[in-house]
Amino acid sequence: MAAKLRKGDRVVVLAGKDKGKQGEITAVMPKAGKAIVDGVNVAIRHTRQSQMSQGGRIAKPMPIDLSNLALLDANGKATRVGFRFEDGAKVRFAKTTGEAI
Repeated sequence: MAAKLRKGDRVVVLAGKDKGKQGEITAVMPKAGKAIVDGVNVAIRHTRQSQMSQGGRIAKPMPIDLSNLALLDANGKATRVGFRFEDGAKVRFAKTTGEAI
């Protein structure tokens, strides 16, 4: 199945503690059905100091379920993703505006 959300897409969170926040997808885990979004679902990790790195509290973005994310269209609104063929190639398009992504 083709991926509706991909790395680099601008998305908005639909549910959870970060509902309404927007960000860019930095990684997608299709088998787990999750994605990592910049600035969303951030957890604090305490790390011990070592010779290589400074210790302390480090903010780390955690995976969020793909079902809780929606793509942002050109107008900045949440949209669903559809697929169609243009010039023999399968492309994604925003259901709200009909524009290819």
